[in-house]
Parts: sequence; C-alpha cells; structure tokens
Amino acid sequence: MHIVVCIKQVPDTTDVKIDPETNTLIREGVESIINPFDENAIESALVLKDTMGAKVTVLTMGPPQAEAVLRDALALGADEVYLLSDRAFAGSDTWATSYALAHAIKSLDKPDLILFGKQAIDGDTAQVGPGVAELLGLPLITYVRKIEVVGDKVHVERVFEDGYEKMETELPAVLTILKEANVPRMASLKGRMKAKKAEIPVLTAEAVKADPAQVGLKGSPTKVVRIFTPPKKTSGMRIEGSHPLEAARTVVEKLSEQKVI
Repeated sequence: MHIVVCIKQVPDTTDVKIDPETNTLIREGVESIINPFDENAIESALVLKDTMGAKVTVLTMGPPQAEAVLRDALALGADEVYLLSDRAFAGSDTWATSYALAHAIKSLDKPDLILFGKQAIDGDTAQVGPGVAELLGLPLITYVRKIEVVGDKVHVERVFEDGYEKMETELPAVLTILKEANVPRMASLKGRMKAKKAEIPVLTAEAVKADPAQVGLKGSPTKVVRIFTPPKKTSGMRIEGSHPLEAARTVVEKLSEQKVI
C-alpha cells in the first residue's frame, strides 16, 4: 500500500504581519513549521504504515527552504519525501497549486491513499485537497477523524457540527484529516539524525510535466486584491429596557445610525 501525504510549510505565529504593498505574509524573522493539520495527516499515514506495512511518501510545494518540513517528516518516519519547487510556481493560487500537486502525484508510484490536513492555517481555504481529488478524478471524503482500510476500500468517520457519519469508498481515494483524528508522534533522535543527512529530491514544473500556462500567477484564476488584519473588537454596547420590544427598537435605531441597516 502506498500513501502520499501532501503538507505545507506555514509561519509559526499567531501575530501574522502583512506587507501592504504585495498583499503577502511577511515571513522574514518568523519560524516556519509543518501546518498543524498536516501533522495529523502524517500521523494517520504512519499508523497505517505501522499496522499494514504501507509506504509513506510526503510531498510539499514551496521555495527551497520548504525542505525543512520534509526533513521533519522523514524524522517522524516517512519513507520518501519530494519538494515540488520551481520559480514557475510563484504566485500560485489554490487552483494552480492543486494542478501542480496533482501532476507531481502522477509522477510518483501510483498511490492508494492521498492525505491532506483539513486546511492550512495561513490560508484557511480548505480547497487544495478537494482540488487535487477533482483533477485526479478520485473520490474525496473531507473532515475525516478515523480511517480503516479493508481490502480495496477505505472506511472512515466523517465529522459534522452535530455528529458524524460512517462512509466508505474504493481506493485510490483522497481524504482530508481533522486534528481530532490522532495525536502526532514525536520524532526519535535516530530519525532526526537520518533526516539531517538525507538528500531531498526536487521536482520542477518540467519534471512533473506541468503546463507553464496552468501554474504560477499566469495559471491562477483568482488574484489577491487586498489583504489586511481585521480590526480589534471593541467592548460593544449594552442595551437595556423594561420590555423586549423597547430593547429591539433601540437596537434598530443604533444600527440605523451606523448605516448597518
């Protein structure tokens, strides 16, 4: 069984700063980590490796420094890692990123499962996993907290706000994993030493046969027009009244003054 896990390098901070000129995150001076949801995807793959002898390949798309998260994945127990990196990918939106990752996956040994974290904490779109599934023509199940492979099918629990449902689909398939699925393991000293010495293979746009017109800014149908930090919440206003209707009228008046309604 072959499992491919797609991960992303993200800034390790809650105090994200934005460059107003380029509308991009300021990453200088900010430590980068594996996207936390992707850690759960890696752990899900490693559990299947421990129980079924699966081969685990970890893939990330990013600049050269993104190889750091691949070394972390190797230290945890991944068998192979690949860095999808090319200047042609710069500025890719979620569509162009999905396209590039789908082509990279096609260039690998055919996977039985492709795992993603639920979403990335820097973009919060949750679009890349579904995008890759669509481009590969594979079944997709999102918000997964439990995985069991039985023969040529995968059985999962998919979570909703008020419960969960049990689902199954034939392999190969794409799953996005929730944080509650597991507790990610810690890397061993032996694993870290092995990862430190490993050579990280780099896949270019040409190597994965990606159409240059479909990646980067040129291949991105969406553009960031403006990005900003939301204003801090104020203390608000307390509305008091002897009767609910009186309080409701006051609320409407205040909203009208603010031109909200």
